[in-house]
Amino acid sequence: MTVSSLAAPAQAEARPDRPGATELRLAAFAAHRRARFPLGPLTLFTGPSGSGKTTALRAYEALARLGGGAALDEVFPDPDACVPERALPDAQRRRGFRIGCTADGPEGPVRLDVAVQAEPELRIVGERLTAGGLTLLETALRDPGRRVVQAAWHTAGSSPVTRGPLPDDRLGTALLPLRVSGRTDGERRVLAAAEQMVVALRSVYACDPSPRRMRAAAPLGAGRLLRGCDNLAEPLGDGTVRALLDRGDGVRTHLGLLGDGELRYLALALVLLTGPGVLEVDPAGEVPAALQTLTVLADGLDRGLDARQAGELVRLAARMCERGHIRLVGAVGDAVRVCEVPGVTVVDLTP
Repeated sequence: MTVSSLAAPAQAEARPDRPGATELRLAAFAAHRRARFPLGPLTLFTGPSGSGKTTALRAYEALARLGGGAALDEVFPDPDACVPERALPDAQRRRGFRIGCTADGPEGPVRLDVAVQAEPELRIVGERLTAGGLTLLETALRDPGRRVVQAAWHTAGSSPVTRGPLPDDRLGTALLPLRVSGRTDGERRVLAAAEQMVVALRSVYACDPSPRRMRAAAPLGAGRLLRGCDNLAEPLGDGTVRALLDRGDGVRTHLGLLGDGELRYLALALVLLTGPGVLEVDPAGEVPAALQTLTVLADGLDRGLDARQAGELVRLAARMCERGHIRLVGAVGDAVRVCEVPGVTVVDLTP
């Protein structure tokens, strides 16, 4: 794996106001082992088919959904596919996988690592939240017969840690605000770090426009753009609008007549130009609107696009990401044109 960036040399900066993921770790996940991927405001995974681009984005999305409070079986409906290839079960017939990330923000870098058992039962068997070299939360499976893990979180009061059970099918970090009172400085530090991680993860919006579904009638719904952009016309109007594309020459083309590549380009550009207000993402209510960040996950970002369209789309992404309220993590098949755009962090998975 190689990593490069065309961004200007970084100067010493204050801690960012907007929490965002800065590293994805796949210690043992599908074909990835001991992998660490840097995440900038605009990150593109490249490499040949089968190199693990989609797998990396899938792991990131899984962490995001866990951070949003989703149950483990909802996030991993096929956990066996996440177990590293050729991984053998231990003496208790257990196999699993490990993923994690780092989120930077007002609290500085906060690190989350999660160990998941896929067999014989799907469960979280270990979780660790750390910041500044201090372990703020640590969980471990003590009794396989109970559907809980034993958790210990930093207190720094009369007792250095507080212990208690947490469910083994939810991310403990996302549950901390319900369990930690915040009476001591240590507990308040735990809550601040957990909030930063959860806010960074909840900001993720996975987008994979489907031209076939986009051409169908859009039913009235919540008014937010779906993952496949099926209801593209709804955020633009009231769901009954017949959207037209003006190419600038006075000719207006009905969206249903556009090619697949043009429809994907249009949908992805709309996502980048808008933000969490019209997308199917749960914004963090405790974060001021001015500090909200949207992280777009776009597998196959250049799928169906010609080189010119792909280049224009990435340049648009670079401009939007530079403003700070949009981040993009995508995977591309052809890196020649899009990775020449300044500001792109390129993760090349070519063996």
